[in-house]
Amino acid sequence: MTEKGNRTDRRRRSSSSRAAAGNHTTRFAVRGSNRPAIVLLLMLLFALAMFARLFYLDVVVQKEYSQNAQASHTVGLTVEPRRGTIYDRNGKILAVSVDCTTVYCNPSEVTDPTAEAAVIAKYLGGTYKDYVDKLSAEKSTFSYVKRKVDKDKASELKKEGLDGIYFLSDTRREYPYGEVGGQLVGATNVEVDQAANREYYIGISGLEYWYNETLSGTAGYYEAELGADGTPIPGGVHESTAAVDGKDIVISVDIELQQTAEAALKDRLERMGVKGGTALIVDGGTGEIYACASYPYFNPADRTEVKEGSMEVKAISSLLEPGSVFKTVSAMSILEEGSMDVEDTLFCPSIITADGYQISDAHERADTTYSLRQIMQHSSNVGISLAVENMGFDKLYDHIIKYKLHELTGVDFPGEQLGYMVDFNSWSRVVGYNVSFGQGISVTPLQIARFYGALVNDGYECVPHFVIKYPETGETPQYEQSKVVENTEVIPKMTSMLQTVVESGTGVMAGIEGYDVAGKTSTAEVYDEENGGYKYNTYNLAFCGYIANSDSKLVCYVGANEVIGDNEVTPIFQDIMSYAVDRYSITSYSTE
Repeated sequence: MTEKGNRTDRRRRSSSSRAAAGNHTTRFAVRGSNRPAIVLLLMLLFALAMFARLFYLDVVVQKEYSQNAQASHTVGLTVEPRRGTIYDRNGKILAVSVDCTTVYCNPSEVTDPTAEAAVIAKYLGGTYKDYVDKLSAEKSTFSYVKRKVDKDKASELKKEGLDGIYFLSDTRREYPYGEVGGQLVGATNVEVDQAANREYYIGISGLEYWYNETLSGTAGYYEAELGADGTPIPGGVHESTAAVDGKDIVISVDIELQQTAEAALKDRLERMGVKGGTALIVDGGTGEIYACASYPYFNPADRTEVKEGSMEVKAISSLLEPGSVFKTVSAMSILEEGSMDVEDTLFCPSIITADGYQISDAHERADTTYSLRQIMQHSSNVGISLAVENMGFDKLYDHIIKYKLHELTGVDFPGEQLGYMVDFNSWSRVVGYNVSFGQGISVTPLQIARFYGALVNDGYECVPHFVIKYPETGETPQYEQSKVVENTEVIPKMTSMLQTVVESGTGVMAGIEGYDVAGKTSTAEVYDEENGGYKYNTYNLAFCGYIANSDSKLVCYVGANEVIGDNEVTPIFQDIMSYAVDRYSITSYSTE
């Protein structure tokens, strides 16, 4: 048993030994078979590392070096479009972009910033301090020196051959007529876009503002290698997008008539000692605005001194209580309603009362009887109040709405004001009286002129406007006309009464020899914004009229703001319309 057990143990030991030997042999064999693979793997990793290093040096770093090197000899610039030109109706240039030069530099190429800055100042103005920082900008390959420089000055500077100084074609906005029509044309500012490294013109007032999108165009871009003179190398443009120039516009203004209107308005207002006033000439048959003067004037070409209110076009943006020019609205309502005819009479006491207020005429008079014609002739507040009351205040309100005197005209110009009128549900008797002669309601001169235009255009009002053509396309904008006077048969009656105003009434100084002028004067009280009520002995004066016996449909409104005491603005109308008669060869015909 012991032997047997011993044999068993020997077998076990032998088996264990073989197993141990076998296991040892197996581990040794595995190690021997993987050594070449490990070596190969290590060599591969080393090769990849070397390749990556070479790639970084040859591609990444070299590309960066190349880009940096290229950057010092390339420029990326926004190409500004040429802003559209504004023409008057006769082709006269009112606003234009003229050729100029923008000067820029590559600071890395500038060898002596201080010396070069002094030379630049010699030609471009200023002192060397204005330029030296731009020339010495660190880590920069591009900097504007001065934009929109006169071409001749830039050309003289270029002859100096300064290191790192380059030149680019550009445009600059100019206004050949200066303050004549300056408010209408408007002004531009240079807008700066730092992110895009761009400066461009943007309209800030007048037609420059209203039609900014049309006039602006679309900017382009190019990146190009530069030659020694700073100009792009032929074939060296890396990227290019063409600029699209802005569109030109032709406006209805006659700059010669505009100049006459401004001169006549200024002369009369200065004699009166008045600080503000308006002159407006519009074609009632088309809505085209031939002239629109607003004193004081504004010069977009020289903005070193801008007077308060000078950028405002009062005919469009200034609200006022119209006064007696509004009596024409009341009289037309009466004629259309048939409540009173031209020669029908009405007893007109010197004073009437309503709601605790007294109503009287501008000038003292005794109790009398007036026809409707005489009410207009003498501009009787009492007479028109009673005539409207007989018709019905609601009818007047309805006609004001019908005549579009309480809505915007739709003129293509910024800043138009709507005006104010009490809702009819809140009208008292005194409100009705006041509105009948143009107090207690506010409108713009343009709204009044548009209504008078309906009297020369068979009852149709036109949308007043400036732009009449886009030259590049030949497009002619279309504007609406709307019939506001239903009973057009009464228009000659209205015109007849307005002629009487000029022939023998309050508007005699508006007369033009050989022509039948029809129109209405106004002496309106001025509301005191600070203290309430109306200012003492202070008035807004106005006259609106037209030539009745001609084919011309020009309507002229003139006004003076806050006039102290008695005075007249009718001579302004006379001067302007006399010039128009000659300029447009307006002929008269017999109305008999």
